Amino acid sequence: MTGLVFQLKPFAHGLAALLVIAALAPAARAQDPVADFYRGKTITGLIGTVAGGEYDLHTRLVLRHIGKHIPGNPNTIAQNMAGGGGIVMANYLYSVPPKDGSYLGVINNAYPLAQAMGDDTVKFDSAKFFWLGTIAPTIETLTVWRTTGVKTVEDARRIEVVIGATGKGSITYTFPRMMNELLGTKFKIVVGYRGGNEINIAMERGEVGGRDNTWSSWKTTKAEWLAKGDIIIIAQGGPSAKDLPGVPNVEDLAKSDDDRRVMQLIVAGSRLGRPLITTPGVPADRVAALRKAFDAVMKDPEFLAAAAQARIEVDPIAGIELQRQVETLLATPKPLVDRARKIME
Repeated sequence: MTGLVFQLKPFAHGLAALLVIAALAPAARAQDPVADFYRGKTITGLIGTVAGGEYDLHTRLVLRHIGKHIPGNPNTIAQNMAGGGGIVMANYLYSVPPKDGSYLGVINNAYPLAQAMGDDTVKFDSAKFFWLGTIAPTIETLTVWRTTGVKTVEDARRIEVVIGATGKGSITYTFPRMMNELLGTKFKIVVGYRGGNEINIAMERGEVGGRDNTWSSWKTTKAEWLAKGDIIIIAQGGPSAKDLPGVPNVEDLAKSDDDRRVMQLIVAGSRLGRPLITTPGVPADRVAALRKAFDAVMKDPEFLAAAAQARIEVDPIAGIELQRQVETLLATPKPLVDRARKIME
């Protein structure tokens, strides 16, 4: 019996050790630095505009669903920080909050270009933000009223059309101005309208013959005009819309590679959509988790239902791709930046 006991002791010790390892393994596997950081925390999503606009809507919609896809399932809150068209929020997000992934923001898509052009109100380096994703790009369209006699870009090279715009710094001005400078159109641009709705009214009254607007805005705000043929889209810019077959993209009409790159600069914001970012300095594993969570939101049935109800198109661009686009934009040679600046002034 003693010999039998002697032979079993090593086995018993080994078995005990295996049981201890097995008991500890789940605990070891359960350790997740990202989940540990976010558990019990609240993520603040900053919005650089007043409540009710497209940036506000996109931010709140994503925040409502992203927490359940982030390890640790943090709470989320939205906070409006309007000022300077969003520049106040962007400057704040870059320099003030903790650089730990607890603050997000949906940034104005024009700011990387503003940085490239040396805008002194930009107090940040866009490339140092971490870009997490966007619900969809925006697509600019040059649209004319049915009575102008213009149906194509070639027509617009022969016939002068009065275009309504808000101001020289806005895409409503720079897009038709770009077409004049680089494609030879004869748009007469009238600035001073307070917003797109005023320009639409002016089109109905015959005060102006057209305007720049995003394709998504036309579909959500003036679907009846499209259905009746009141407006004709003669060109688009940025990504090409799948549901605008036959409408040329201005980049495809460019006369040279340099002209095309200038166009890409001017409409660069359209490719960024309404982009979600976080601060510089966030640890890589948290950035990866936030990007993965954003991608998961874009497939979340509850999010998709809410987006459909709000008439928000979902055609997402991943954060890594946005990061690449921003870095490419900032690396544009100065002569091309200078050409774009002259068109936008």
